[in-house]
Amino acid sequence: DFLKGAPHRKHPGVTHLKTLCLPEGLQRGALSLIHSELNSSLLCSCYSDTDKHSFEAQIRKKVLTEMRRTTYHWTPLRYDEELGVVYMAARLAGGYAAVLRALNEIKKRDLAFTPYSLLDFGSGLGTALWASHTLWGVSLKEYVCVDSCGAMNTLAEQLLTGGIEAGEPLIKHVYFRQFFPVSPKVQADLVVAAFSLSEMATQHDRQETVLTLWRKTSSYLVLVENGTKEGHQILMEARDVLLKVLCTYSTVVSLISVCLQCTHEMPCPKLLSQKVVPCNFIQSYYPLPLRGNPEREQEKFSYLIMSRVKQKSVGQVDWARLTGPVHRRSRHVQCQVCCSNGELRQFAVTKRRHGRHMYRCARSCDWGDQLPVIQAEENNPTDETHDSYAGTDTMV
Repeated sequence: DFLKGAPHRKHPGVTHLKTLCLPEGLQRGALSLIHSELNSSLLCSCYSDTDKHSFEAQIRKKVLTEMRRTTYHWTPLRYDEELGVVYMAARLAGGYAAVLRALNEIKKRDLAFTPYSLLDFGSGLGTALWASHTLWGVSLKEYVCVDSCGAMNTLAEQLLTGGIEAGEPLIKHVYFRQFFPVSPKVQADLVVAAFSLSEMATQHDRQETVLTLWRKTSSYLVLVENGTKEGHQILMEARDVLLKVLCTYSTVVSLISVCLQCTHEMPCPKLLSQKVVPCNFIQSYYPLPLRGNPEREQEKFSYLIMSRVKQKSVGQVDWARLTGPVHRRSRHVQCQVCCSNGELRQFAVTKRRHGRHMYRCARSCDWGDQLPVIQAEENNPTDETHDSYAGTDTMV
């Protein structure tokens, strides 16, 4: 029944996407701005000994060096126009891919969700606005982008016109601000903060920001960070704040649904293991066509989705999240999942033990997808699948 009439390769737990490319208008605008900056007198003076062909590689090297420095040894980033273009050359496509993959989880799980408004905190180059427009461009009528950096807001506005000065915006009704809307009553259907919390100096700042973002959320709050230990821990910190602090208010409890990518409300088992590893996911994408860039790349990221919309359950089926690569062998599929009881498990799905439908679904899954789980019959210890695995959960 969990298939809902869908083919195995498109069962309800499949949320992974094929290799993503930037929207045509966004890519055209980015290339136009990069080449324009390349030919400007400022960059020519800074890189007078570097020819045009190798300059693109220098851009990438500079931004990766800056990211390594700020990711592992926190310092606030101060973007100006030049550094903004450097960041765009190296991170625009990867950031867009990560945000689109996270938002696609909502698109796949909640078919009735048609957001009218978007609030993008720490909007930067506007990757969240482009990603949300890709998925809900028909229903979205208001995009509010909040970023304290004026230079990044200027670049994002230029990208909206395809890099054409004084051109018509490719997406209408986009508003850029440097501060949150003042009124506490102003909410948005979809609130996104991508790669923003990690740029804050203290845990207190992050917690206050998360609470503010939640107050601004009427349906879904989406947080995306780098797929590092630090990025994952920041998101779990935000999850704990929302599940623990907000649950002290009885009027709010009924409005909070567990985050979509987690299968439980218990502590993350990956943080409890002796060797802490981040819960992250991978999305492949086509980078900007600049010299030195590979044809395809992969973005490793972590994300958190909190919902005020109560999620519907499908019968007695629970869903386990695939938290690592899926290894397809000749007669079985090796999987690692995070179950609804808060445990990490590894097992092999076979046609003989789990049936043809489950086996074909497992072969169609990828890292980040979900597999259905049912509760075993406790009073039937002779059941084959119950004997095959420790614990109370067994795969369908």
